[in-house]
Amino acid sequence: MTEKPYLLSGRNTIIHKMRKLDLLIVNGEENPVVIVTHRGIKLYTGPIPETKRDAKRLDMELIDTTLADVFGDEKTLLFVQMLNGKEYRIDYSKAGSDLFIKIHQDSVI
Repeated sequence: MTEKPYLLSGRNTIIHKMRKLDLLIVNGEENPVVIVTHRGIKLYTGPIPETKRDAKRLDMELIDTTLADVFGDEKTLLFVQMLNGKEYRIDYSKAGSDLFIKIHQDSVI
């Protein structure tokens, strides 16, 4: 078993820990897909890989929050800690607005 490029913390936090793999976060059927890179977080507009194997070929890790080994259900609020020390808040209730993805905390390193 290979090491995952992320850790789960609590009930709604994902910690990105490997620079070479981007995280593709899927949160249910209706919510927008988000990509987490070592540079930041943004909406993902490309095709969603069918399987985790397809995602690996694109240097991505596919994370579906509704799977039992992740969180087990859709999330309204999700936090993502970045490699650069920033923590972003993804508020799915505000999808489509400027408040959808915001910096929650910015660590001083």
